[in-house]
Amino acid sequence: MAKDDAAAPDTPPGEGDKAGDRPSRNFIQQIIDADVAEDRHTRVGIHTRFPPEPNGYLHIGHAKSILLNSGLATEYGGKFNLRFDDTNPAKEEQEYVDAIQEDVRWLGADWENRLFYASDYFETLFGWAKELIRAGHAYVCDLSADEMRELRGTLTEPGKPSPYRDRPAEESLKLFQQMREGEFADGAKTLRAKIDMASPNVNLRDPVMYRIKHAHHQRTGDDWPIYPSYDWTHGQSDAMEGITHSICTLEFENHRPLYDWFCDRLEELKLLPARPRQIEFARLNLTYTVMSKRKLLQLVTEGHVAGWDDPRMPTIRGLRRRGYTSEAVRAFCERIGVAKFNSTIDRLWLEDAVREHLNRTALRRMAVIDPLRVVLTDVDGEVAKQCQLDNHPQDPEQGVRTVTLGRVLYIERDDFMEEAPKKFFRLKPGGSVRLRGAGIATCQEVIKDDEGRVAELRCTFIPDTTALVDGKKVKGTIHWVDAATCHDCTVRLYDHLFKTENPDKAPEGGDFLDNLNPDSLRTVTAKVEPTVAEAEPGERLQFERLGYFYADPIDSKPGKPSFNRTVTLRDTWSKAGGSK
Repeated sequence: MAKDDAAAPDTPPGEGDKAGDRPSRNFIQQIIDADVAEDRHTRVGIHTRFPPEPNGYLHIGHAKSILLNSGLATEYGGKFNLRFDDTNPAKEEQEYVDAIQEDVRWLGADWENRLFYASDYFETLFGWAKELIRAGHAYVCDLSADEMRELRGTLTEPGKPSPYRDRPAEESLKLFQQMREGEFADGAKTLRAKIDMASPNVNLRDPVMYRIKHAHHQRTGDDWPIYPSYDWTHGQSDAMEGITHSICTLEFENHRPLYDWFCDRLEELKLLPARPRQIEFARLNLTYTVMSKRKLLQLVTEGHVAGWDDPRMPTIRGLRRRGYTSEAVRAFCERIGVAKFNSTIDRLWLEDAVREHLNRTALRRMAVIDPLRVVLTDVDGEVAKQCQLDNHPQDPEQGVRTVTLGRVLYIERDDFMEEAPKKFFRLKPGGSVRLRGAGIATCQEVIKDDEGRVAELRCTFIPDTTALVDGKKVKGTIHWVDAATCHDCTVRLYDHLFKTENPDKAPEGGDFLDNLNPDSLRTVTAKVEPTVAEAEPGERLQFERLGYFYADPIDSKPGKPSFNRTVTLRDTWSKAGGSK
């Protein structure tokens, strides 16, 4: 098996559980099929959306939601919107808006001309809130956040009503207008829905609809000193856009009764233009990964990673910089399916999807990341052979390249073992190995440095890969680079950012940072064949026997290559006569 690699599981996790027992259509498709059959919610066609908050970068979990929502719209011949939930200006930036659009496009989701913002609806939401006040469904409350928290109750004890709960509608309307005009300080008042302080669902215990926040908004400037809550904004924005199915993750399941309550009240008032339906699915959790925005932000701000695009991060920008492809991410999300219950997916599923795609598309090259010098003692002159190597063994149309084999070359240090076990089919004293596409080398002498470390091997060479040595077939095949023509290349070797499968489970008295893997990044200077040195930024290559690598789009330049290892290889060398 290739270095530090493992085969991916045979059966995808998720809904279905048993091999061959997965439903042909996931539960969301079944719901929509029934809605279509009953002409319910769908008279204008299926319409979905992805509604991110512009307060951070998207991660792989968001990718699943984006692809699910856009995929459903495509499948049913419907529409897909991108809408920014920009209701908290203190944490939102245009940088995030731009990055999110770029990432959604990269994934292949097309919102066409339907780019919206919750702030587009601020005036309408404000007007609808006033109608709820008039109808006795909302009131202005003077309690502070701490006081509301004290009266809210617990999961086992009902809450207590605010002393302002029965404030007359006209008084609340006047105060709400004064809130809108900026006459009160931050936190002085809120607008709350009047629902049920004894409800077992704490989300229905008179939730806040508006809070006072004198903050500059990136789109509306200083026009609004009050901002609507997510729960009030979300469903009504869906309705205004004609969203038929509001697909969201399971953490919003307990919010669905509130989503529906607002829709019900507005329908009674004949204000709701359309009735969306909220459906929850299991969010994506990966082993060795954290998905919390707060924790990802902490990793960045405290310098545990180089930034949001650090290739160890689960952000889409991090995955992109590592060399993952959008095709692979889409295949991964399709393969794991859509489930009703939260679970954690082995990260091997994602890596395997990347590996499968790059195996079809990446050209092959040779590189040595831990060089050991080899001298072919019976080669006269500097050049032993001009080797013709396939650019892609499964795609003849990619052609061949010429690689020079000289008197001096480099091999991987761990392709030699001084005291090798019987089934070690690489190089050892007195042993022979095939040099990829070049011939056969037999080790005759081991040269060590002053510290006793192997510094050089001296070998004889037969320029024939099919030759027999002492009447026996040579079993092992290794890669190499020519010392005279190779180039130095910065290579970053990545491992999991965390050393445990569940990094959120911290040691007693600690936190998730205690699970950081100190060896998650190793930077080496590799030796690479000349074509690698000329790679353009963003080019993907397979370094034979080492994995798939990506020319860093920021750091790599032709003549000064810098590559990130995207993913390791499976064992594909046994058919070539020997594996590691």
